[in-house]
Amino acid sequence: MGKLFSLIVVLALGYAGIYVYYGHAVKQEVQQELDNRGLSAVSVESVDYGLLAPVSTSAQVTMNVTYRGSQAALNLGIEGHPIFSDDVSVSLDGLQALRLGISF
Repeated sequence: MGKLFSLIVVLALGYAGIYVYYGHAVKQEVQQELDNRGLSAVSVESVDYGLLAPVSTSAQVTMNVTYRGSQAALNLGIEGHPIFSDDVSVSLDGLQALRLGISF
């Protein structure tokens, strides 16, 4: 029973590591795509994705981006796996929210 519990703990820790690194890899991939298109002033703030996204080759993610005081939440589709695959495509599914900031 102790070995089974140890195996479950090790697998859970491994999956937690992949889950956290998946968000980092998606963030880097999208930031690189923005830079390639000349939108280097747009910065990626956070990435939200489902629990099973790291074990799937296609996922829906929500990304918060900022540009000069304006914030937007974007729905993106990821095809391919950003950690284990070299061929990853990112497509914009829609704009979820837009917040404009005006300062004097």
